[in-house]
Amino acid sequence: MPLIPEEPQIHESAQGPRVTPATGRTAPTPRPVPGPRPAAPARPGRPGPRPMPPAQRASREPAVAKPGPAAPVAPAATPQIQLIPASAEGALDAAEEAVDLLLESGRAPGEVLVITTGEPHPWAAHELSFGEAAYWAQHDAGDDVFYADASVAARAASRPVVVVAVNGGSESVAATALPLAHGRARALLIVCGDPTTINAGLGAGV
Repeated sequence: MPLIPEEPQIHESAQGPRVTPATGRTAPTPRPVPGPRPAAPARPGRPGPRPMPPAQRASREPAVAKPGPAAPVAPAATPQIQLIPASAEGALDAAEEAVDLLLESGRAPGEVLVITTGEPHPWAAHELSFGEAAYWAQHDAGDDVFYADASVAARAASRPVVVVAVNGGSESVAATALPLAHGRARALLIVCGDPTTINAGLGAGV
């Protein structure tokens, strides 16, 4: 019987030393490992570069001022010129095909101006039958393709795309209409007609 109380005492003593190594004496040794947490001061270093973006914003502000002098350069930039060879009789049809392609490619109708050097476009003739006020009101609305004869094209405002149909008229009319169309086109000038006449008109006035 005395052996029985001795055995639980042995177990208690065995549990005693087990508790002491497991308590946290070994844990305090990994606790110095959080010593790399001084890496946290590196985080305050990140706010250091954050002031840099304001410096970049300051650099963007003078960049905004640069477009100011670039604005006069924009008008100086010439539009792209596309020549579609056609006879005087087929120039208007070629211009119509060019307009269709422009609209199919995503151009808005109000971005296109068509100028004719010979017979006016049927649309222009039809609209002028209602009077010039109604005709130019549609031009001012700017929501559809506008057709103008070379004699009145100077009154038309500039548009991103100008299509010229050299469908007749004297050489002097073409020589006047082509430079005018070139000045009205902001991005693209399409000229349909005889290449010799077109080159002479553009070369003389552009």
